[in-house]
Amino acid sequence: MEAMNDDLAALRARIDRTNELLTRMLAEVAKTPSTHAIFVDAGYLYAATGRLVAGTEDRRAFDLDAEGLIEALIDKARQIFADSRLLRVYWYDGARRRIHTAEQQTIAELPDVKVRLGNLNANNQQKGVDSLIRTDLESLARHRAISDAALLGGDEDLVSAVEAAQGYGARVHLWGIEAPEGRNQAEPLLWEVDSQRTLDLEFFKPYVARRTAHAYETGGTRPSREDVRFVGAQIAAKWLSSRGREALVELLPGHPYLPGPVDQDLLVEAEGLLQYSLRGQADLRRALRDGFWEHLQTQY
Repeated sequence: MEAMNDDLAALRARIDRTNELLTRMLAEVAKTPSTHAIFVDAGYLYAATGRLVAGTEDRRAFDLDAEGLIEALIDKARQIFADSRLLRVYWYDGARRRIHTAEQQTIAELPDVKVRLGNLNANNQQKGVDSLIRTDLESLARHRAISDAALLGGDEDLVSAVEAAQGYGARVHLWGIEAPEGRNQAEPLLWEVDSQRTLDLEFFKPYVARRTAHAYETGGTRPSREDVRFVGAQIAAKWLSSRGREALVELLPGHPYLPGPVDQDLLVEAEGLLQYSLRGQADLRRALRDGFWEHLQTQY
């Protein structure tokens, strides 16, 4: 009888230790912030935004301000996943022999952005992009690196990527681009995801312009980065004067990203002052934001 009591006491002690470990583990999980990532199928993005804004899917016929658009997508995700942190933006595109173009290299150099390249065949069709998306989605979900994935795409082949991520507990949220007519996303993909939303013409219009119809001609003298940086600081001073320090306090935690409306106001005003289009000029856009932020930070 005494031996049985000793066994029961030892069993209770083991159960208590197990419960203590579970309690500590759950407490750690509760303290771990949610994490999200944005997955962009660039082929879908260019085709759908080109058709929506410029009336053509031909990339050669319009400029896409990828840097500004990526920041707008990050800002949108920040609003939707309010209690979550961004892991990074994954940008999937095609290239001949998987060698970065100049534009893709510029995008790859942006903070918090990872460019992943599939191949581009003789007909300018992407090959291997869907499998890259699946590999990343599945791997990140399996390792609990993300809790939510915002997927900007429309191909039915992405269904398997969604299923793979969901199988490891991640939630997949499909983002689409408004179609002038009909639908530009496969129905099976819409059925499979956890949520869906459509970004409209007003969201994309600031970032797409036909190459023959810039707001200002780019054939004039190109301003230097320092000139653009100075204009950014000028606009920041005006912004701070009109909105006050309370608005500054709200803006600073988002550094180095600007909310979409602020970023677009900055772009439009800078183009007016410079009389030069900054659309598609990633280095000048970066200098403009740098000047804007540098002035605000000196005032805080």
